[in-house]
This record gives sequence, C-alpha cells and structure tokens, in this order.
Amino acid sequence: MRIAGIVQDSIVDGPGLRFTVFTQGCGMCCEGCHNPNTWDPEGGIEMSVGEIAAAMLKNPLTDGLTLSGGEPFIQAADCAGLAAVARDNGLNVWVFTGSTFEELNERADSEPAVRQLLELTDVLVDGRFILAERTLSLKWRGSKNQRLLDIKKCIEAGEGVLYEDRNG
Repeated sequence: MRIAGIVQDSIVDGPGLRFTVFTQGCGMCCEGCHNPNTWDPEGGIEMSVGEIAAAMLKNPLTDGLTLSGGEPFIQAADCAGLAAVARDNGLNVWVFTGSTFEELNERADSEPAVRQLLELTDVLVDGRFILAERTLSLKWRGSKNQRLLDIKKCIEAGEGVLYEDRNG
C-alpha cells in the first residue's frame, strides 16, 4: 500500500482517538487542497497492510480508523483489507473521499474492491474540496458541499443518507 503518512491519536479526523492513514495518489487536484503532497501516485512510501494494521492495533485507546488522502478509493482493495482488520478489532471506520457516494456506488457495480470498502465504512465524508465553499464551522469537513454519510443507511437506500452525530 502506498501511503503519504500515518497519524496516531488524531482528534480531527472523526470522533475519538483516530488512527489516520493518508493514502498516496489523487487525480482530483482540488484547488486549496489540504494535502497536495499526496497527489503524486508514486510519492510517499510503501507499507504492507499488515505493517499498518500492527501499528493501528498497538494503542488500546484507539476508537477508529480514518482513511484519508490522497484518495483512498484509488487503493480500494488495500484500504478494504485495513478496514476489515479495524472492524474485526472493534474499531469504526471513516473514509474521506473527493468522490460522492453516488459516484462510488456506481463504480461499485463493476469494481468489487470499491463495494467492499464501502461496505466496511461506517461514515463517508464525501465530495471534492471546493475552495469557494471553504468553512471552519463544520466538523470534519473543509467545504460546505461535503457530506457526512451513514454508509449502511446509504447502501440500504441507494442514496446519500446523512450521518447523525450523537455526540454534538
């Protein structure tokens, strides 16, 4: 798996203490992107899913895994493998993507790894970062067009269903 980096104990990439993996590679190149160093698919470093999973499971206080980027769905199979380990160990999974749920759901019909990663995701933060809609007032999002989606409900409904943050 090609990654840009890992952050242990993040508190800004979802609720609680997150183990955040920044995947390498993104072709969206959004103006004002927070992580332009992740765009180059040849950048970053190679780590196996097993190495990343071992690091994730070292801290018993970790609440969840966050996959960010770059664009996690470029490496959907590896991200799904890591998400499966997280779920098997009682961690929730958040994924940040520049795609919309609807775009990913369409891709999932012909790309099994995309379907697998969606099915292992609890919350999807979707939509490209749009500099003109940038805001600091929304939790876990950079621009107003981005949504927090409850993926189990989205898959059942076949459309975007907003995540309800029960912790304020």
